[in-house]
Amino acid sequence: MKLKQLMSYTKKGTLLGAGPMSKNCVLSAINLSNKKNVPIILIASRRQIECEQFGGGYVNNWTTEEFSKFVQKYDKKKMIFLARDHGGPWQGTREENYTLKRSMEVAKKSFEVDIDSDFKFIHIDTSIEPKKKVSIQNSLNRFFELFEHCVEYSKKKDKKIYFEIGTEEQSGSTNTPEELEYTLSEVKKFCNKKKYEMPKFVVIQSGTKVVEMRNIGSFQSPLRIENELAVEIQLPKMIEICKKFKILMKEHNADYLTNHSLSLHPKLNIHAANIAPEFGVVETKKILEIMDDLKLSFLKKSFIKISLESNKWKKWMLRHSNANDYDRAVISGHYIFSNSKFIEIKNELSKILKIK
Repeated sequence: MKLKQLMSYTKKGTLLGAGPMSKNCVLSAINLSNKKNVPIILIASRRQIECEQFGGGYVNNWTTEEFSKFVQKYDKKKMIFLARDHGGPWQGTREENYTLKRSMEVAKKSFEVDIDSDFKFIHIDTSIEPKKKVSIQNSLNRFFELFEHCVEYSKKKDKKIYFEIGTEEQSGSTNTPEELEYTLSEVKKFCNKKKYEMPKFVVIQSGTKVVEMRNIGSFQSPLRIENELAVEIQLPKMIEICKKFKILMKEHNADYLTNHSLSLHPKLNIHAANIAPEFGVVETKKILEIMDDLKLSFLKKSFIKISLESNKWKKWMLRHSNANDYDRAVISGHYIFSNSKFIEIKNELSKILKIK
C-alpha cells in the first residue's frame, strides 16, 4: 500500500497507531492488517525501539534496524507503516543528564536511522526537558531545528516522510484554539520560508489521559470540566483550525476508551489515534490467566516479583492509588518481556503447555 492510499483512509475513518509493546503485539498487528486488508501504523517510541548506536529498546531488545527488517519480512501485503513516536530531545533512555546540545545531536542521529530504516512517519516531540517546563517558543525552535534536519536528510536519501508535530505534553484536558492557531501559524511561516511541506499531523490534546489501567481524561467524562469546553464543542473548533492549515488531527492516549467513545472518533473527524500500553496490559493479563488456569502459582509469583522490582509501574500511578501488587505487576508487565528472568519463566510455561 502506498502512503497516499493510506492517507485516503482519514477521509472515512480514524487510522490506528498501535504501540509495538511486544513481539506478539507486532505479529498480531501484522496478521490482523493483512487478514482484514486494513492499514495499521506501528508507533515506536525511542525507549521501545532505538537504533543500534544507542543500545536498542526494551521491546524484544530490538534495534530500529532489526525491527524494520522483522516487520518487512512478515508484512506480506505491505499494510503496515512504521512510525517514530515521541522522537526528540530527552526522549530516549538514560538521557536525563544530557545537555540540550547533546540531546539534540542524539535525536538527530536517531531520526536518521529511522529514515534509513523506512519509517514513513516521524513524530517530533520537543515538549520535555528534565526538571524544567519548556516554553512554547523554545519547543517550536527545537522543532524547527529537528524538522529541517529530517527534511533535508530524507531528501538526500530520496525518502518520502510524513511528519507529526507535538509541542505540548499530554495533560488529559484539551488545547485552546488560540494555542493551536499560534503553533500552526508559526509552523506555516517556517515551512513557507524553507519551501517545505507542512507536517501531515498535529497532536491535539483531545481530553485523553492514561493512568493505571484506565483513561481519566475529559474525553468521556459525563461531567463538565471547570474552565474547559466539552469535547464535542471544543474538538470541532480545533478541526476547523486544522483544515485552515491543511493538517490532520492526531490523538494520543486513546487507550481504555469505551467502544462508544471510539465510535465517535470518525464522526468528530479525529484522523488518527494512538493506543499502546493497553495492548501490553492485555497480553500480560492473558499470561497470568494461563498461569491461574494451570495452577502455576510459583510462576505467577515469580512474574509478579520481577515486574514489581522493575519499578516501571510508577509512572502510571495515581497519586492516591488503590492499586495492589497484582495491579502494579500487570501495568508494568510488558516492560519485562525481554528480561532474562522473564524469558526463563516463559520457557518453563511453554514446556508445561506442551505437556498439557
